[in-house]
Amino acid sequence: MNAAERRKKLLKELIRADAPVSAAALADTFSVSRQVIVGDVAILRAAGHSIYSTPRGYVVPNDPGGVYKTIACVHGYDEIRDELFIFVDNGCTVIDVTVEHPVYGQITGNLHLGTRYDVEQFAARLAEYDASPLSTLTGGIHLHRVRCPDESAFHRVEKALSEKGFLVE
Repeated sequence: MNAAERRKKLLKELIRADAPVSAAALADTFSVSRQVIVGDVAILRAAGHSIYSTPRGYVVPNDPGGVYKTIACVHGYDEIRDELFIFVDNGCTVIDVTVEHPVYGQITGNLHLGTRYDVEQFAARLAEYDASPLSTLTGGIHLHRVRCPDESAFHRVEKALSEKGFLVE
């Protein structure tokens, strides 16, 4: 198959996936290198396709509906899991995290965490790579863009975050 056919099949594979797909897994599927997949994704993005890179792989977002909100939080490194569990335990998906950097301006990292398993995997990758979360750049202050099934779920999240001292009020 030529490169254009591979990219077309790659996009279909990502659209069908119900979880993030790693570049390594896609490379195995298409019998090419991981770097070829990274290049293919860049070309697909340049062509206007929405493909996000998450800590667990690539995703093509679909809009399942719900309420989209942005919420300001603050906490230390050891409280990341607790904060994220509040969102997913209330049926919300944490789409991304954003910080305001004094030099670079706004920096956003895609997360797409919707379950406790997703949160555990994210925390494990932070530990595995000895990586610092973006919020360490801003003294723990950060924004999350979230999707909740309804307003009441979002209000439960706000209340729980406030009770834990994680909500910037």
